[in-house]
Amino acid sequence: MRGLFRHAIAAAMTQTSAAPSAHVAIIGGGPAGLMAAEVLSQGGVRVDLYDGMPSVGRKFLLAGVGGMNITHSEAWPAFLSRYAERAPNIAPLLRAFDADALCRWIHELGIETFIGSSGRVFPTDMKAAPLLRAWLKRLRDSGVVIHTRHRWLGWDENGALRIDSPEGEKTLNPDATLLALGGGSWSRLGSDGAWMLPLEQRGVGLAPLQPSNCGFEVQAWSEVMVSKFAGAPLKNIAIGLNDDVPRLGECVITATGIEGSLIYALSAPIREAINVHGAATIHIDLLPGRPVDKLQAALSKPPGSRSMAKHLHSQVGIDGVKAALLRELTDAATFADPALLARAIKALPLTLVKTRPLDEAISSAGGVTFEAMDERMMLKALPGVFCAGEMLDWEAPTGGYLLTACFASGRAAGLGMLDWLRRKS
Repeated sequence: MRGLFRHAIAAAMTQTSAAPSAHVAIIGGGPAGLMAAEVLSQGGVRVDLYDGMPSVGRKFLLAGVGGMNITHSEAWPAFLSRYAERAPNIAPLLRAFDADALCRWIHELGIETFIGSSGRVFPTDMKAAPLLRAWLKRLRDSGVVIHTRHRWLGWDENGALRIDSPEGEKTLNPDATLLALGGGSWSRLGSDGAWMLPLEQRGVGLAPLQPSNCGFEVQAWSEVMVSKFAGAPLKNIAIGLNDDVPRLGECVITATGIEGSLIYALSAPIREAINVHGAATIHIDLLPGRPVDKLQAALSKPPGSRSMAKHLHSQVGIDGVKAALLRELTDAATFADPALLARAIKALPLTLVKTRPLDEAISSAGGVTFEAMDERMMLKALPGVFCAGEMLDWEAPTGGYLLTACFASGRAAGLGMLDWLRRKS
């Protein structure tokens, strides 16, 4: 399998090789920027990559803390559906570089992978650092020059790139530029969305940045919920929004609301419902494996001398944070009626009023619209300037989908730049 990725790139570039003297600047050292740098350097282009942080790939490394989920093994239709309304725009990128191609590329770096029980794909050692080190060595060996602590400031009046460096501000006039600056979350790692303003000033079509894969706030928890249950996990539950089939999983109660993997998976529709209606009500099934009639029958048994808390625990196994949430979101009349209580256990309504701040989100929605670019991922308003990665207007849940599309878009932008440079020369 070794070398297959490079052979595939070479085949793709037979009609797109640029003049050997061409020089490009890549702004941003995440997966999209680094993948474009690989494609371009293999196409004979001189590549300088600039990143504002002291080292590249910082968000990539953070994503690997606790296990580097690189992609997902599920079948194509389900995989593509994770990109929701932007699936038609993401599809061509993934068809050219899908999850299997990404895994082969990783293997060529000397990193083996395995598929977990959830279908997620991980490096065998579960770490991001060895992969990044091997990749950076290959890039440097191919001639890519990486400049850290170099922050892009936009363009000057003559159209040159403005770069703030440790030696002071400098200007660049490359033959082509790729912007791969990430989204608007995790500003401490370099993704702060500051690129929106210079692009807006140049007439580039943008969608507002919004939190994605994020937590949400309630109007207010009681003091008991905050003091005793903030940080408590809600395990083995299901959550539904509107009439959609509830999703199984787990999440976490926070001091201000709720977050965690199950909430992240629903974050886009919850956020949009809040945008439209000012609030969104999710329904939590505290016992997904128990039908409502069985619960009602169990709860209808006389509690005897036991308290309601002990009755709930002994009859249906609800205690701890689940019992507290049930108390928080229902009234005394519900607890007094086994039928109402059973229905509440199966569909406990929780109203969410806003997202947590963008900077806390795992990723962001919004950014450069696909309509603002041509088929080569070049900005229509700025010939010679290309975009890739999370700064584009798309979103996806966690589970490897974000990284896969970032890699694929970086590869597509690199090939698009080679094609444009060839036609220009």
